[in-house]
Amino acid sequence: MSALFLSLVLAGSIMVSCQKKENQQSAAAVANTLTDEEKAAGWELLFDGSTLNGWKRYGADSIGPLWSVKDGIIVCDGAGLGEGTANVGGSLMTTRAFGNFELVADWKVTPGGNSGILYHVIEDARYGHDYETGPEYQVIDDSGWKGELHDAQKAGSNYDMYAAPANKKINPVGEWNTARIVYKDGHVEHYLNGEKTVEFQEGDADYQERYSKSKWPGFPDWNKSKTGAISLQDHGAAVYFRNIKIRPL
Repeated sequence: MSALFLSLVLAGSIMVSCQKKENQQSAAAVANTLTDEEKAAGWELLFDGSTLNGWKRYGADSIGPLWSVKDGIIVCDGAGLGEGTANVGGSLMTTRAFGNFELVADWKVTPGGNSGILYHVIEDARYGHDYETGPEYQVIDDSGWKGELHDAQKAGSNYDMYAAPANKKINPVGEWNTARIVYKDGHVEHYLNGEKTVEFQEGDADYQERYSKSKWPGFPDWNKSKTGAISLQDHGAAVYFRNIKIRPL
């Protein structure tokens, strides 16, 4: 193999690496912002890119050390901790409540990581966790999770109710994925990276049958409120969020 060929290969690798870095920097520069068109359509940022203003830790007065903002990203540094570890853990929830809405958020997990985006969450001393009241868009490393996962417990699913398809479009662990949730008068849609993964109507016969076979009858107030907070779940793993925006419907 000639020195000239090796030089060309090395130069090509450097160019690809530089281009990838430039693309990542460009994406970071536009994250956590709204276009004029989005503003006109009624979109609002839930994360300003630098602070946790408008957020609180579920069931606590202070946010605590688990959740922070680094380089324009909301970070849950939950590696090695159990779900909602006392005095430290707990999900991060908005201080505002929403009813009908369209939500978009970028997320990524670490190997074996688990989290979720919940909605219509109610904070009350009766409840130990956000999932006791709010349905969940599942965020997880499907293949790296150490336990058994049913189809409706995998990424993009409505947790333990409606499964995302096996051929869904999902990026590898460590890369960003984009979630989208649409809730309108009980009609629910989930999207993952621009493709629909779930669609259903709350309360119809199919929904009732799935509910009866799920874990949720064990939580009598689950999905009873049709307004509530948006919540990012602490599930004992490092997880990252950015570009979180919502449009009331």
